[in-house]
Amino acid sequence: MRANQWHVMAAPSEAGAAMIRIVVADDQQVVRAGFGALLNTQPDFTVVGSAADGAEAVAICRRQRPDVVLMDVRMPVMDGIEATRLITADFRDVEGPRILMLTTFDLDEHVYDALSAGASGFLLKDVTAERLFDAVRVVAAGEALLAPTVTRRLIGEFARLRPRPAPTLAALDALTPRETEVLQLVAGGLSNTEIAERLVVGEETVKTHVSRVLGKLGLRDRTQAVVLAYECGLVVPRGGR
Repeated sequence: MRANQWHVMAAPSEAGAAMIRIVVADDQQVVRAGFGALLNTQPDFTVVGSAADGAEAVAICRRQRPDVVLMDVRMPVMDGIEATRLITADFRDVEGPRILMLTTFDLDEHVYDALSAGASGFLLKDVTAERLFDAVRVVAAGEALLAPTVTRRLIGEFARLRPRPAPTLAALDALTPRETEVLQLVAGGLSNTEIAERLVVGEETVKTHVSRVLGKLGLRDRTQAVVLAYECGLVVPRGGR
């Protein structure tokens, strides 16, 4: 994937010293082995398990409690979306694995469902090694990594074409006007730095606002905030592609 297709919504403030524990889930053995070998070249990564289907991925996560899961969307027995949903439910009350979905196409029809299930980001399977390493570190730090095509087109397009029962704007009543504005900008794909520039405030102030938004709405990360903003109608999907 070309580097300029990626937009890191927020980068970790500093490299963590702790080892990042990773599980790779893909039904193709060569893909699992390739990602595993690549990830193990990094001194702060350790691959603690690999799974050939979603059910196996869920079982490994329950045993190993990894920090990050690379999860293929399409797998036999149980697909990556259902596995993501179950893993998210397992760790609802504690810090759980951050899930990066692996997909062959950035127009994958299951993007919206995966985000709703709790995925923290997406990676194309032909991602460069550098982008893979960056993505794992970003989501391990509790942030979200999305391609602009996901943020600005896919989420909006699926929200428009596939309406479903969703929260209303009343769900946002707990937010202050500034927090609501910050949520809109997050949903537009802006990073903390870009939001700070737009609002003429410090980046730390933006981080505080984002943290409060997530806390008040009971959300895990920025990706879920983006989904909620579209579902509530706070952000209106752009027509077409």
